[in-house]
Amino acid sequence: MTQYRLTLAALAVASAFAPAAFAQDQKMTEVVITANRVAAERASVAGFSEQPLLQTPASVSVVTREQIQDLNIFSTTDAVKFDASIGDAYNAVGYAEQFSIRGFKLNNANSYRKDGHAISGDAQIPLENKESIEVLRGLAGLQAGVAAPGGVVNYVTKRPTDNNLRSAVFAVGERGSVLGTMDLGGRFEDRRFGYRINAAGERMRSIIKGADGHRSFVSGAFDFRISPQALLQIDADYQKKSQKSAPGFQLIGGTNLPVVDAATFLNDQPWAKPVETESSNIGVSFQYQLSPEWKATLSANQHRFKRDDYTAFPYGCGNELLWPGFCSNGDYDVYDYRSLGEEKKPLSAKAQLNGRFATGSIRHELAAGLSFFSNRESWGDYVYEFAGVSNIYRPVAVPMSSKDVGAVSERRNDHERSAYVQDIIGLTDQLALHTGVRYASLRRNELGQFAPVRENFWLPNVALVFSPSAKLSYYVNYAQGLQYGGVAPFKTENENHALAPGKSKQVELGAKAEVNGITLSTALYQIDQGLEFTDLATNTFVRSGQERHRGLEFSAQGKVSRELQLGASMAAIHTEQEGTGLADVDGKRVTNVPNVKSTVWADYAVSDVPGLKLNANWQFAGKKAFDKENKTMVPSYHVVNLGASYATRVGGSAVILRAQVKNAFDKFYWRDVTPELGGYLFPGSPRSFMLSAQVDF
Repeated sequence: MTQYRLTLAALAVASAFAPAAFAQDQKMTEVVITANRVAAERASVAGFSEQPLLQTPASVSVVTREQIQDLNIFSTTDAVKFDASIGDAYNAVGYAEQFSIRGFKLNNANSYRKDGHAISGDAQIPLENKESIEVLRGLAGLQAGVAAPGGVVNYVTKRPTDNNLRSAVFAVGERGSVLGTMDLGGRFEDRRFGYRINAAGERMRSIIKGADGHRSFVSGAFDFRISPQALLQIDADYQKKSQKSAPGFQLIGGTNLPVVDAATFLNDQPWAKPVETESSNIGVSFQYQLSPEWKATLSANQHRFKRDDYTAFPYGCGNELLWPGFCSNGDYDVYDYRSLGEEKKPLSAKAQLNGRFATGSIRHELAAGLSFFSNRESWGDYVYEFAGVSNIYRPVAVPMSSKDVGAVSERRNDHERSAYVQDIIGLTDQLALHTGVRYASLRRNELGQFAPVRENFWLPNVALVFSPSAKLSYYVNYAQGLQYGGVAPFKTENENHALAPGKSKQVELGAKAEVNGITLSTALYQIDQGLEFTDLATNTFVRSGQERHRGLEFSAQGKVSRELQLGASMAAIHTEQEGTGLADVDGKRVTNVPNVKSTVWADYAVSDVPGLKLNANWQFAGKKAFDKENKTMVPSYHVVNLGASYATRVGGSAVILRAQVKNAFDKFYWRDVTPELGGYLFPGSPRSFMLSAQVDF
């Protein structure tokens, strides 16, 4: 496999510098140095219509393919730092990228989407074959059915291009990380048929020394223009990743933040192995234009995720009877954790009809559909055995346990059947009423453990949009959402048991505008949902009371001059836990949610040096609560990232060289504070460098 990955990287470089004679046979792809528009005009995640985002009564952000390239984005973690409403949520290096939106952790089973279909968020989602990343902030009951209250992240797949596309990227990091990618697109001799091929090979050398690994990825997307009215699209992808995971830290003595080097690796035992993950997708979509006003769409996606998890897991201090918590001298208990053969198979399908019509002077934009989702989860009895004691400052080798994992079998399956309808009613030229409802029928079976859960829900959504002009709108919306209950963590009395599904509610006011090429948006919202936590008195995972998130968001991006592009995002969130009857919980802040978070980025084209651009990004996050009782608060932080790019031509090919410095001032900070598994802290990356070359030929 190592040879295969290096071959992928070598092919990317070799293709990039192919002979000019080959390049001349292809239709050249021009490099876009600047663009008049920075923000996306539309996003499928916003709803079922094709209305512009400016007239959509929802908070949506989009990272486009151009921004992914220009801002040196190689992962979703890189992308979300430009949206202040998104935060890390047990985003451990080498494990899985997991996030929260508006302070609510996303659900790995249904909050991450590919072309609108749910996929597992338990593995890093590759970006090599993604055209854009769309984020819907807030309830998505109407749009997506079951999803966490914070919203959904939708990855839009790259599709075949009309003109030949030949692009390669080669990147290197300071500790020897190497990434090579290829992007090939175009149409066959019979131009009804198109293709898009992407491949990547990566050797990962983490800034956390020892959390290293490798990754291979390949995908293909094809379309068949059957007729002017009919379009068939098929895509498939496969990724294999192997990387040692980097566990987080617990409080020293159960009360104090540890003082550590951000590169400290707590999984550094002789018997620790990389986490092995495989993920794949097969997607299909058929669109038929019934008439100029009506269109039918059928689509489906089969996702498969498989993981073998090996970790020398740090948890607690037996010598001081702390669970959780590390010892006062930095000692911690090491557990041999092995879970092999974990598998998830989400299948999603939907049929939708879109159309426009009028009833007298009232205009209607109608969408109606049926959707189906199922997810089968398999795992075996895992090993979680005490292995010995190590120290965060003076690591100690401990022996591996002799236990073996149990046989894998299907343990849980979920099914969701939905019917939905939305009508956008044009009351006047300036006023539109958005009404919609989804009926969701859920069934969850926890095989051999608990009685099946069968429940039905109505999820209404209503909004009013006032648009004085095409570039200004105000809206108010009310929505209800639906989410599966959380799963009780290990070592609780109801371990692995999923709580019953629960509803959430949202009220949101917002405004959107475009002024001189600058896209502006702001939203004021309140979201309520049941509070889930481990009751320490009974060691049981429960839902009791509620958590309320009230927030104000603001974003702006665009070209402020011929040379300068700016972007800014700000989120102020007030969270509160209430109604549990527990004096040390009610009235306290929700964990891992800063009161204020902001990010600002700039991209400047140096007019005196054609092709040269400089960029910078500044992030700020306020302090946040480590525990639900708010006994420990984690400090605020600032991070500055710097970069530059230079566009030129070499041998008839367009070339863009890029350099990036993350955490330019090498500041230590705690980027992620999670209540999961007893509560862990993850440090941000220290200063790191990356160089890349993109060649379009």
